[in-house]
Amino acid sequence: MNDTMEVARRYFLGKCTGVSIGAMALSSLLRQSVADEKSAMEPIGMPELPHFAPKAKQVIFLTQSGGPSQIELFDEKPGLARFAGTELPDSVRQGQRLTTMTSNQKQLIKPAATKFRRYGQSGATIGEWLPYLGRIADDVCFIKSMCTEEINHAPAMTKFLTGNQIPGRPTLGAWLSYGLGSVNRNLPDYLVLISKMQRPSDQPLYDHYWGSGFLPSRYQGVKLRNSKDPVLYLRDPDGMPRALRRGMLDGISDLNQMQLVQTNDPEIATRIRQYEMAYRMQSSIPELTDLSDEPDEVFQLYGPDSRRPGSYASNCILARRLIERGVRFVQLIHPDWDHHSRLTSWCTARCRDTDQPSAALVTDLKRRGLLDETLVMWGGEFGRGVAGQGKWDSPEAGRDHHPRCFTMWLAGGGVRSGFTYGATDDFSYNVAENPVQVRDLHATVMRLLGIDHERLTYRFQGLDFRLTGVESSHIVNEIMA
Repeated sequence: MNDTMEVARRYFLGKCTGVSIGAMALSSLLRQSVADEKSAMEPIGMPELPHFAPKAKQVIFLTQSGGPSQIELFDEKPGLARFAGTELPDSVRQGQRLTTMTSNQKQLIKPAATKFRRYGQSGATIGEWLPYLGRIADDVCFIKSMCTEEINHAPAMTKFLTGNQIPGRPTLGAWLSYGLGSVNRNLPDYLVLISKMQRPSDQPLYDHYWGSGFLPSRYQGVKLRNSKDPVLYLRDPDGMPRALRRGMLDGISDLNQMQLVQTNDPEIATRIRQYEMAYRMQSSIPELTDLSDEPDEVFQLYGPDSRRPGSYASNCILARRLIERGVRFVQLIHPDWDHHSRLTSWCTARCRDTDQPSAALVTDLKRRGLLDETLVMWGGEFGRGVAGQGKWDSPEAGRDHHPRCFTMWLAGGGVRSGFTYGATDDFSYNVAENPVQVRDLHATVMRLLGIDHERLTYRFQGLDFRLTGVESSHIVNEIMA
């Protein structure tokens, strides 16, 4: 069989139907020269979007991988002190599932290791390990009633980012890239930055956390590495003049377009676009990642770690620079929040990594007039349980995973500022008011960006998939400004 016949079943469908929808959509692209400024690089999304007037245009997702403890950081429960060291009542636990790490030990209550303060006119309660967040409390919306079903990291994080615990679905960033595109022709729509930790982290971060799933691969997140070459294979080889590189790309594009006409395979269109994007990124990425033009005042705002390349603080500065350049979705991932032991040591360390830079990012966006159109999200895949793991009153004690309730915060992008939504029971074990499932959060984020989550779909294997799946989802209108 001819090789072009094997590329995709779209060839067969195109032959049987005369002209496929994909071929019609690509016809204008094929008439354009790669050298033309309106070539395959035109950064537009779906023409029918947005469905509504958007409150936000861009997103920064500060992903805290591992499960930050809401009990120490956000969810003040002063009444726990009188239950210290006693077993969690069955009426509270309700037979809920535990991980194998604590299922064989008594569930002895461990009160918060922190003191709480009320901040700002809103009176938000925040643990003492997050003093910088307290300074921007009146710019933040807290959701204290997040919940999920997954109790282990990989499925919980996969659901947190893709809406489903099984790998293979597009992430939130990929859906937004697919639907809305970006307004920057020199950078991808969706960029990912992972913190360079000062101590090794044993927590795996899988590529599908920023993948495109069954969407064409052009919509996947592009990871910026915290090293000399932020994107691999971007530089021209030694001795390769730019004019020669341009000529090679034009020739490769001509070959790819010939194949595209025969097969209607969208991955070939992606290849054309990505070759051209890489050529443009050869100048845009070095300019982006060179922070030498940032004044000292900016580094002071983001904290002492901001001068260390690859740090969370440095990545927060890069996130602001990406937003300034029109990138649609920026995802920062900071690992090592999985504190099964030594919680008072390790959780404070992660707070030192992230507290000042996260607050500085909100402050920086606000003073530059970017916060109103940028949605900032901070949170992890689940929370931590009220029972101590190990000897509950030991400095070595930690907390196990807890999906039944946890806290996230949002800022800017059309959400209410200085507002707290939802509540948990007296043990921070179950949601008591206004539960927010992960799919509800996704539906709400899409609504803030002007998208009806039920109408943004993609047909795959005969089904119309969407980010929020087939279960009922509700938009949390109460948190919208």
